[in-house]
This record gives sequence, C-alpha cells and structure tokens, in this order.
Amino acid sequence: MLLDTASLYFRAFFGVPDTRAADGTPVNAVRGLLEFIATLVSQYQPTHLVCCWDNSWRPTWRVELIDSYKSARVGSEADGVAVEVVPDDLQPQIPIILDVLAALGIAVIGADDHEADDVIGTLSTMATGPVAIVTGDRDLFQLVDDARNVRVLYTTRGVAQHDRVDDAWILAKYGVHAAQYADFATLRGDASDGLPGVRGIGEKTAATLLQTYGDLAGIQSAAQDPATALSPSVRSKILAGADYLEVAPTVVGVARTLPLSLVGTETPSTPHDPAVLQALTQRYDLGSPVERVVAAITR
Repeated sequence: MLLDTASLYFRAFFGVPDTRAADGTPVNAVRGLLEFIATLVSQYQPTHLVCCWDNSWRPTWRVELIDSYKSARVGSEADGVAVEVVPDDLQPQIPIILDVLAALGIAVIGADDHEADDVIGTLSTMATGPVAIVTGDRDLFQLVDDARNVRVLYTTRGVAQHDRVDDAWILAKYGVHAAQYADFATLRGDASDGLPGVRGIGEKTAATLLQTYGDLAGIQSAAQDPATALSPSVRSKILAGADYLEVAPTVVGVARTLPLSLVGTETPSTPHDPAVLQALTQRYDLGSPVERVVAAITR
C-alpha cells in the first residue's frame, strides 16, 4: 500500500475539525491522517506500507520544461526555491506527522527533486504483489495496471468511501484505458497544476482521438498526414501545440525508475519506538487515533 501522504494530510486538515493539543499546537491533520491509515490498514491489511513523500513538490526539471507547472501554488521564494502555499495551521503539523510515523515504524520514502507521485510510480513498478495506491490525485490513474493488480484507491469522496479504480473504471469515466491516461491528461491539461493542455482540446476530443489513434504519437502522426480523417480544426490545434507536446509527456508522466528500495517497508507488527510514541501521544493528545493504528497493525 503506497500512500500519497500530502494528499491525505491536506484532506485531513480541511476535513477534520480544528483540534489542538494542550499547548495550543494544531493537530487535526495529524489525527486525521492516523485515522485514515488505521481505516485503510484494517480494511486491506497490506504486507508493505509506505508513506510516499514530496521531497520536492515542484521539481526543477519539470519547471524547466513547463514554467507554469504548479505556479499557482507558489507562495514565496527562499534561497531561490519556490515555497508552496501551506495553511499556517498545517505547517507545524508536518514534522509531528513525520515523528509519529517514525515512532510507529511506518516507512516514509521520498526522492530528491521528485514528487511523491514519482516515488509511487517507482515503488509500484518494483513491487511483485498486488499494489494499492491511495490518493486523491487522478494523475496517478496512469499507474493502474490490471495485469499486475495495481489499482488506485481514489479518495475524492473520502477515505472511507474511496473508489477502487481499475481499467474498467477509467474507461467508463473517461473513455480511455489506464495505459492511455497520461496521454489523455497531457492533451486535456490541468489548470490546477499549471498544465495548459492543447488549446481547444477538451476531455471528449482527447478521448475520441485516443480511441481512434491509440496514443499521442499516433495522434501527432495523423495530424501531420493530410490523408487522415482528422478535421481541419483538430489538425491545426494538434500542430499548433507541437512545442507543448514535445515536453508535456515528461512532465505529466510519473517517474518509474528512481533508485529506491522496498527493503524495510513491511507493515510494522508493533510500534518501532513505543516510548517515543507514548510521549508524542501524550504531548499532542493523539490517544484515540494512535490506538487505532496500533490495533490495525498488530492484528
């Protein structure tokens, strides 16, 4: 089970009522994330459990290819590095999350200048057994692989009411297969991520093009061939978007070959450091959610 950790703690922060420890420290995101982990581990009992981490939420190599990438989320710059806008009451909770996960013995894995998506892509490729990717980010649909039993537990309706996304689910919703999803997302774009897409090509047209020509390379080849049945309007849009289409697949596609390892990612059967866990639990009033996680992992 690979957790898109930031996706989950942001969801917890905005979904769990404001809760504070005795010293006034906000802890709603910490408590919510732990509750999510307890629910998921209890339901699926994964052999391995990884909290995948954004070592870089806006990797330089993606920004160099498309400078608008996630630009709407930039709040400031520190030493020339863009700083993501994070709510004031969430920021101090992130170190607490890391401390609690370490005390529990739940693996946290990131990669320099890469996002959690890239860690997930690599670890899901390395895994030999069934893989469940937990996220609210539809970009990770590109990793769904029925043949390898890789699915996404999509939390847009909530962790407790997540959708189990397989190829049939993606096909029914978008009209494309999972293997085509990255090309679909490239064509469509995503304003929230600063990805413009091909101007004038929306979801329906993107899906129709992929149904007809298979992949982005096939679409571009058809656009360059005057004998194909592409309408003049669509042909001109694809040709006009050539510069964007040259770089966007690299930005949209998640990395799958990072030098990572699954060693040490087994779901813990007992807390790694009970004394530290107890101290954190008492300091931040985390009793109930910590108890639920411990109960889930010690079944």
